[in-house]
Amino acid sequence: MEKRDYYEILGASRDADASTLKKAYRKMAMKYHPDRNPGDAEAEARFKELNEAYEVLSDEQKRAAYDQYGHAAFENGGMGHGGMGGMGAGGFSDIFEDLFGDFMGGRRGGGSSQNRGSDLRYNMEITLEEAYHGKETEIKIPTSVECDSCEGTGAAEGSAPVNCGTCHGHGKVRAQQGFFTIERTCPTCHGQGRVIEKPCTKCRGQGRVNKEKTLSINIPAGVDDGNRIRLSGEGEMGLRGGPPGDLYIFLTVADHRIFQRDGQNLHCRVPIPITTAALGGDIEVPTLDGARAKVSITAGTQSGRKFRLRGKGMPIMNSSENGDMYIHTIVETPVNLTKRQKELLREFEEEGKGAHNPESEGFFSRVKDFLADLKD
Repeated sequence: MEKRDYYEILGASRDADASTLKKAYRKMAMKYHPDRNPGDAEAEARFKELNEAYEVLSDEQKRAAYDQYGHAAFENGGMGHGGMGGMGAGGFSDIFEDLFGDFMGGRRGGGSSQNRGSDLRYNMEITLEEAYHGKETEIKIPTSVECDSCEGTGAAEGSAPVNCGTCHGHGKVRAQQGFFTIERTCPTCHGQGRVIEKPCTKCRGQGRVNKEKTLSINIPAGVDDGNRIRLSGEGEMGLRGGPPGDLYIFLTVADHRIFQRDGQNLHCRVPIPITTAALGGDIEVPTLDGARAKVSITAGTQSGRKFRLRGKGMPIMNSSENGDMYIHTIVETPVNLTKRQKELLREFEEEGKGAHNPESEGFFSRVKDFLADLKD
């Protein structure tokens, strides 16, 4: 049976560029893919035919031979395709690569994306004040940078990497095993697509050397414990001209001796004299910006009562607002009393027998109910 013209199969003109051919192939392959046409022998045949046509026309050398000699270019031991209707080098893997081939950096091996350098991690501890105000600082990290001798190529001066003779620059090799075409990383160039015959003596062919790098870091106000800062392209340099990875700075905010942080809010435990708690009054408390704030204590304040200072908490990132600050009162009992102070307290006790003590009265009321329940 005479083979159909490859351009006709794809529905493309002979002067179509590579992009147009690929679009035409994708459209037709999606139409006749076996998964979309289960049990349809005609669709399966068209699918194989499409694959064979695109395998030839997507290769510049094979396309040139086909344009000049037609199907005869691949007969009698010509350029050849292998079994299964000419799928060989294209195979089912080309279907997935060409239909979804832009995923993870394209279909061909040996690309610089495979040589991307590793990401680096740097742990940094900052104070709560630094987290409040933000901070600009410098860090030093041991990393890999481009070799200045070979400019990242890995090849000695006067030479250059050459295409791998095993995979012909593709970075992958294929083998036909019955119905399937198996693709694997080229064992010679390890997926690079190129080999270095004369490696650079400084970097030993890697295209990168170890070096300590100093970087300026800007820590924004409001960062929290566990936040990380990403510096794109400041990681380890890739092999032989590959792009660098990224640097991730993981932040730890140290505990503070006065303030406790809860998200964007701050908490502060403040002891107050028993007289201030009973009679009321004003106290001053520190704020994290270095100033002081006045808090009015109402008469009869008990331990554990919270007073809220709006906008005195941590800065909220990407915002002009701040969280709040909460003052937790601790009523302090005086110690080391003088004789006169003790006499005054005893007088106060006698005079205060009819006073209302909400905490103790509530507690002993609950105790009374508890004991009554036990007797029942």
